[in-house]
Amino acid sequence: MAADNKAREILNQVGLRNTTHRLGVLNLFLANDTAISSHYIEIKLKDADRITIYRTLKTLEKKGVIHRAYDGTTAAKYALCGEFCSEHVHRDEHAHFLCLNCQKTICLENVTLQNINSPPG
Repeated sequence: MAADNKAREILNQVGLRNTTHRLGVLNLFLANDTAISSHYIEIKLKDADRITIYRTLKTLEKKGVIHRAYDGTTAAKYALCGEFCSEHVHRDEHAHFLCLNCQKTICLENVTLQNINSPPG
């Protein structure tokens, strides 16, 4: 129940309605300390179809609640944003670690990525 209250609080803070699917998706993020895939969400939320999950993820990403976790695989994974992200400012330029043993993707928020200007051509 505490996670559900936290999910409601987060949705209220970013001005989103507390829908069943948004609460379900957000509760999955709150229950996991690693990045999760849309496929994982689809398995866990049996009453939500793929399009609803996709739209929910895009809405939460746009509002600064979650971010894409690029880990070198082709699977789209997402993780909760830190406290300094918002709809207008995403501070998710950090490294992501993929454990080859357990296949979990973890945000390394203390390892920031630098902008690299590639040479012309």
